[in-house]
Amino acid sequence: MPELPEVETVRRGLEPVMEGARVLKVEQRRPDLRFPLPASLSERLAGLAVTALGRRAKYLLMHLEDGAVLICHLGMSGSFRIEAEDAAALPGVFHHPRSKNDKHDHVVFHLGKDGGPPVRVVYNDPRRFGFMLLAREADLESHPLLAGLGVEPTGNALDGTLLASLLAGRRTPLKAALMDQRVVAGLGNIYVCEALWRAGLSPRRGATTLATRGGGSTGRCERLAEAIRTVIAEAVRAGGSSLRDYVQADGSLGYFQHSFNVYDRAGEACRKEGCSGTVRRIVQGGRSTFYCPACQR
Repeated sequence: MPELPEVETVRRGLEPVMEGARVLKVEQRRPDLRFPLPASLSERLAGLAVTALGRRAKYLLMHLEDGAVLICHLGMSGSFRIEAEDAAALPGVFHHPRSKNDKHDHVVFHLGKDGGPPVRVVYNDPRRFGFMLLAREADLESHPLLAGLGVEPTGNALDGTLLASLLAGRRTPLKAALMDQRVVAGLGNIYVCEALWRAGLSPRRGATTLATRGGGSTGRCERLAEAIRTVIAEAVRAGGSSLRDYVQADGSLGYFQHSFNVYDRAGEACRKEGCSGTVRRIVQGGRSTFYCPACQR
C-alpha cells in the first residue's frame, strides 16, 4: 500500500495540473471501487474549479469551488496518470514506462485550464481497493475518516515533547504505537522500520519507555521524532518507494527504496557505522518488521 511519501509525491505531481483547472466531465467506468462511487459524480463535479489539492495522512483531498471535497485513497494498487497532448508538460523527474491496461482505468477526470488543451487525469486500480468519497469542506475535521487522525510527520509540530505525550502510558510495542494512526498520521510499515533504525530504538521496546513518568520527553524521544521527520522528508524528496505496483502520478517510479537501511534487508549486515549486527525480520501485528538487534535497543 502506498505510504505517506508516495501519496504526497502523487499530490505534488497532480497539483500543477489540477489546481486552478475546471472539471469538464468525469468518466465513471464502474459503479464502485472499495466502496460505491459517489452518485452522479460527473454531474456533481462538472463545471467546478479545483481550488486546492491537499493531503491528510494517506488521503488526497480535492477541494472544489462549491465547498465540496473529493476524498481519494489509493488503496493497495491505485495510481493516477496524467495524459496531455504535450508529454513534456507532465510533472516528475524520472520517466520510466508503466503499464496502461485500460481495463483498470476506472475514473477519468477531464480538465481544462487557462484556455489550454484539455488534460486527462486517470485513476487506475487493478485491485480496486482504493476509493473516492464526497464530503463538505466544513465537515472535514469531523469526517469519520479524518476525525481521529494524529499529528502529521511532515512538519516541526512533531517534536520530542509532543511524541512523549502521545506515547506516555502506552504498553504496546513501540512499532505498534507508531503504526496507530491516532498517534502519528500516515506512518506506515516501511518508514516506521527506517525511523526506528535511525533512532537506534528496538521495535519491541515498550512505547511508554520513551517518556518520563510524568509524560515528559527523553533523549530517545527526541531522536525518534527527528528520525521520523527526516526519513519522511527524504522519502518525499526521492519520490517515494516503488514497491510492487506503485508508481507516481506521471508514471515514473519512486527511488527511496535504494536508501533503505533495514527494510527488506533481512540477513544483511547493518549499515550503521561501527555496528557489526545483522538485520533481522520478525512479525508484529501481522506485518514484517526489519531491525538490527545489535544497535537498536
